[in-house]
Amino acid sequence: MLIGGIRVAKFDRYMLSQLLVLFGFFALVLVAIFWINRAVVLFDRLIGDGQTALVFLEFTALGLPKLIATVLPIATFAATVYVTNRMTSDSELTVMQATGSGPWRMARPVLAFGIVVALGMTILSNFLVPMAQAQLEQREQEIAQNVTARLLTEGTFLHPTKQVTFYTRLIDADGVLRDVFLSDRRNPDQGIIYTAAEAYMVRNGTSTTLIMVDGLAQRLAREGQQLSTAKFADFSFDISALVRSDRAEEFSIRNTTTPGLMRDWAGLAQASGRSIGAVAEEVHTRFAQPLFCIVAALVGFSTLLIGGFSRFGVWREIVIAFGLLILLDGVRGTLTSQVTANASLWPLLYLPSLIGAGIAALMLLHAAHPAWRARLKRRGAAA
Repeated sequence: MLIGGIRVAKFDRYMLSQLLVLFGFFALVLVAIFWINRAVVLFDRLIGDGQTALVFLEFTALGLPKLIATVLPIATFAATVYVTNRMTSDSELTVMQATGSGPWRMARPVLAFGIVVALGMTILSNFLVPMAQAQLEQREQEIAQNVTARLLTEGTFLHPTKQVTFYTRLIDADGVLRDVFLSDRRNPDQGIIYTAAEAYMVRNGTSTTLIMVDGLAQRLAREGQQLSTAKFADFSFDISALVRSDRAEEFSIRNTTTPGLMRDWAGLAQASGRSIGAVAEEVHTRFAQPLFCIVAALVGFSTLLIGGFSRFGVWREIVIAFGLLILLDGVRGTLTSQVTANASLWPLLYLPSLIGAGIAALMLLHAAHPAWRARLKRRGAAA
């Protein structure tokens, strides 16, 4: 009995190590794929606004926690399916069943694996992701309000907004802008182009003014396509609206760690401008998501276990397991809107995980009693 216990304990450690290794591989691949797609857009936006590569790396690092939290359930499911399929093909699970280990016993390392991933997911969703998002939003506000970063880039056409284009050929050491071009198309009835030999940035409190010297203003009226020009010795242009972004809400529930949300929900809703249901949904989603990682592991293992060996592979079982997870995730998305509308319905957020756990338990129960399947086949043949 002791020898069998030692063998089973070694099997648990062996299967758990395989799951963790493959989980790390799939998580790394998925994060890399999602990161490349996001980095292309982020790089174009930041570098186009005159930011440096260090700012790009900073923004990328701050976005990684949320990205990792997104791919963890997928990586958990992929690792479980891969390891279960390989161990079935190598007859390792068959040997364990022959030694007396039932499906419930073999599911123990899978459950341990799901709990390990869930703990990591809990730390991410409750602490790291809100902290990273808060820092990211703060840096975005700082960069959006930084005139030097947005406009003082020589030799490049910049677009502070979709309707404004700015260009300066050269910036002297004393801050004088040479050969300035400014296109203002914010007024739908007319477009104005300013050109000047030189210009200066002047700050007065929260406002910023661009003073252009020795220039020309060209105004094109949309109606009638009439062009009028005017030369000026000096002209001041208020650019505060171009470099000031919309003020972020004073309090954001998504950027607050969970301990900061464990207080008066009514006060938090009023401070953030959201509903009480939105606060309840945010808090309980951070605990429901880790549980879904456990469900993903158990559903993947139990679906392949009841499929048995087939020379055509286990693609059918994989598709079924993946379809079940998509269905459960769709149910979770539907219930989210219900909780946002009514905070008292927050237990519904845990319903998809409970349903998934119930499905996995039924499949393990079915695998533990193969006689049921034979009995049902005989009854079907007799009928």
